[in-house]
Amino acid sequence: MSTTLHKIGWKTAAAIVVSNMIGTGIFTTLGFQLSDITNTYSIFLLWIIGGILALFGAFCYAELGSHFKGNGGDFIYLKETYHPLFGYLISWISLIIGFSSPVALAALAMSKYLSVFNYTFGNGFAIVAIFLVAITLSFSLKTSSRFHNFFTFIKIAFIIVLVIVGVGLSESPEIGNSLNFSDSWKNEIMLPAFATSLVFVTYSYTGWNSASYIAGEIKDVQKNLPKSLIIGTVFVTVSYLLVNYIMLKHAPVSQLAGKEDVMGEAAVNMLGLTFGKVVNIFIALQLIATISGYLWVGSRLTQAFAKTTYLWKPLSVVNKKGIPVRAIFAHAVIATIIILTGSFKEIFVYTAFILQLFASLAISTVFFLKKENRRIFKSNAFYIFPTVFLLFSFYILYFTFIHNPKESLIGLGIIAVGIILYLIDRRLSNGYS
Repeated sequence: MSTTLHKIGWKTAAAIVVSNMIGTGIFTTLGFQLSDITNTYSIFLLWIIGGILALFGAFCYAELGSHFKGNGGDFIYLKETYHPLFGYLISWISLIIGFSSPVALAALAMSKYLSVFNYTFGNGFAIVAIFLVAITLSFSLKTSSRFHNFFTFIKIAFIIVLVIVGVGLSESPEIGNSLNFSDSWKNEIMLPAFATSLVFVTYSYTGWNSASYIAGEIKDVQKNLPKSLIIGTVFVTVSYLLVNYIMLKHAPVSQLAGKEDVMGEAAVNMLGLTFGKVVNIFIALQLIATISGYLWVGSRLTQAFAKTTYLWKPLSVVNKKGIPVRAIFAHAVIATIIILTGSFKEIFVYTAFILQLFASLAISTVFFLKKENRRIFKSNAFYIFPTVFLLFSFYILYFTFIHNPKESLIGLGIIAVGIILYLIDRRLSNGYS
């Protein structure tokens, strides 16, 4: 049965964008940033820049998604614009890192936040959570939509309630806060640490392009794809600024710096131990939507990629409802391996580095779209979006490589493996690509 029998609207597509973006990053990265950047203006500027880059990237992907038909996203853009090698590499990266790592990180973050109950929810819990979500997504597109929308509703409702409560409550004078509105931001934004902090921010915004990967499953794609990307990105940007303000308002730097479960720390200060634990539960629940979103979108990209290869062709198989079940579980298995072999921060950095690199390559393909082939932005002012995105991206990648060489080299090593696999695949398939 073809998936075209049931297509999703802009609301579900926007829900996928929101659920892919709001997840692990916003609830973990502030602790890493506060190790070097402590001025509140600096922190806000990081997230504003990240939001602008995500929005500019979303504009580019809306144009690309309207021009290139079907599922696949970056895979189609790079393969059709540059060379099949680039399509192969982005698909390899998406399979191994791009979608599997965020699933692993979200599951690990769930375990971390639930540990507030004085019980160690370890790797086993994270792995079981991933496979339960994978099973749920395996039945039909309709079931997947309902499941995903339900947990995305929890995510959005939780964010809204958290913002209202966090902004409304006064900080505790005994505990203190991290708010610092001095002029030190002028010096901080010139530090290399500001650039490296952007790698955490850009990872937190990862997902702004997610709806473009399933363009083939969206009704009236030319209208609904841009709508879902833009609405989702703007909502997330505003949410990120407010959530960061809440964490800074309700916990001192000494309590947050270097921590992963920063929202949990602030929630206990804000609401007391009992209600703070409730917040931890909701953070864990909303991460289910993050896992769901990445497994859903990642499996579609992998399935589109697998159709054109020899080594990965078994992952292109779909069930009677048109669901790429093998691809879904491939991502679940790889996420499990990542959980068992890496530390949270190390996974975070090399994932962010690789994703930024390939997002830049994908964005660059819009320069090859002729003006008459653009369907949304007809003015040449459109080129401001990819130009700004790429300039900031090079800035982020350079400082990330300089200050995190080990993680950056891990990322480049994964790319090298992909090149080798591409050559093997071509030889085995006699040029079938």
